Amino acid sequence: MSSIRLFALALIASLTLAACSTAPPEGVRPVTAFDINRYLGQWYEIARLDHSFERGMSDVSATYQLQDDGSVKVINRGYDTQRQAWKEAVGRALFIGNPGTGSLKVSFFGPFYGGYHVIALDQENYRWSLVAGPDRDYLWILARDRTLPAEVREQLVAQAQALGFATNQLIWAEQTRTETN
Repeated sequence: MSSIRLFALALIASLTLAACSTAPPEGVRPVTAFDINRYLGQWYEIARLDHSFERGMSDVSATYQLQDDGSVKVINRGYDTQRQAWKEAVGRALFIGNPGTGSLKVSFFGPFYGGYHVIALDQENYRWSLVAGPDRDYLWILARDRTLPAEVREQLVAQAQALGFATNQLIWAEQTRTETN
């Protein structure tokens, strides 16, 4: 096998592994004392870093449902502003290690998983969370309500910025539509 072909195969393998990473970004720690039963239900996207699978979407929400096998059904839903239609993606999440740590892997595409790490959480009431993906290109601020008090938003942005996320690039989500419009 030629060295060019070996290099190409190694590059493809590296990119595939990077795309499927489930570990949190270096220096980012998921919350402990995490209770999946309290995290279940609907969450609204307050802000996110841009990425292709939500580009042009508004009114994004995620619903988490515990399954009999211990996995979590993930239903992501949002309004495609260009097509003027609702879109939905259904996935599956599994804990990475201890279920008392807010670190899961999520798949929407068969055997390919990406990290989902709750890195800040209203542990008293489970009203808001800060979620990171497998690297610093993925970040979400989620809340149980369509809005979040300014002081909580500022606190979460400051925490994300201190962890090295590009908070100046956050997209602040619109949450104005209901299921019927």
